Amino acid sequence: MWKGEKKMFKKIGKKLFTTLSAMAAVLLYSPLALAAEALPSGESTIKVIFTVGAMVGAGFAIGLGAIGAGAGIGSACNGACQAVGRNPGVQGKIMTVMLVGMAMAESVCIYALVVALILLYANPYMRFFLG
Repeated sequence: MWKGEKKMFKKIGKKLFTTLSAMAAVLLYSPLALAAEALPSGESTIKVIFTVGAMVGAGFAIGLGAIGAGAGIGSACNGACQAVGRNPGVQGKIMTVMLVGMAMAESVCIYALVVALILLYANPYMRFFLG
């Protein structure tokens, strides 16, 4: 090992130890600091499970929708750049088609946002579990 590598590993080791120590402290002491009262006797655990499930579902909806939109927009830009590189004379037509394709890909992300907001605030199944 070189002298510089030893210094680098020593620095990384210190930072890693500090980070892991801080994470352990947070994990050990957070239940004490954030201790919540028990659910009132009238509340059932199914309501809590339903609410948490709706939140997790909303997170997955917007996350997967954003990944799909990003992949679609990237693919559209890639194809447009390659097409303009091959034939610069039709740049205007290619850009128009690319922008329409990007708008369609972005609409997927907007639909995912709408689904996430419906799951969180206007869930049609809420009346069965919480009502």
